[in-house]
Amino acid sequence: MSLVSIGDVLLDKDVLEAFFSCDLNECKGCCCVEGELGAPLSLEEADALRHAPEELLRMLPEKNLKYLRRHGGVEEYQGRLYSRTIEARECVFTLQRDGVTFCAIEIAFREGICGFDKPVSCRLFPIRIRKKFGLDYLVYEQHAMCRSARKRGGELQLPLIDYVRSALEAQFGNEWLMSLTNFLDSSSIR
Repeated sequence: MSLVSIGDVLLDKDVLEAFFSCDLNECKGCCCVEGELGAPLSLEEADALRHAPEELLRMLPEKNLKYLRRHGGVEEYQGRLYSRTIEARECVFTLQRDGVTFCAIEIAFREGICGFDKPVSCRLFPIRIRKKFGLDYLVYEQHAMCRSARKRGGELQLPLIDYVRSALEAQFGNEWLMSLTNFLDSSSIR
């Protein structure tokens, strides 16, 4: 089995078999820094970031705020929208606390400062949504920066699917998530 179909969504078997749990003490939030592009965004997320509340913006370091005011918080690449990065490195919406990179959007959301959470693509990471046969196709990107998360997930026996469960529900809905759960309960994957 290399592909599984749940409704109109395809999943690579690695997504279903992997264990994962972020370990910020080890990785220091490097997923918000590594890579040339920022987070993939939906149209709604891009619009929200283009009109981010001042309270959120005030949380950002001066360097990020200047860059954001000059270049905006969203960029387009090959017809897709992404959060803006500073010099193809960290997301413009990040901040540092005790040597760890955090998402200011997520912090602002949890503190009730803004009405939207960080992008679903960030909440799904290390799962990425691709297209295959015209359908959404979930793949597991196994980055070296997440080695400690794979180790910790294995120690905790926390399946990747469970780790990103709320993001999957946000992206595909409760009914789809229940179908996935039923499939996993009836299969030999877990």
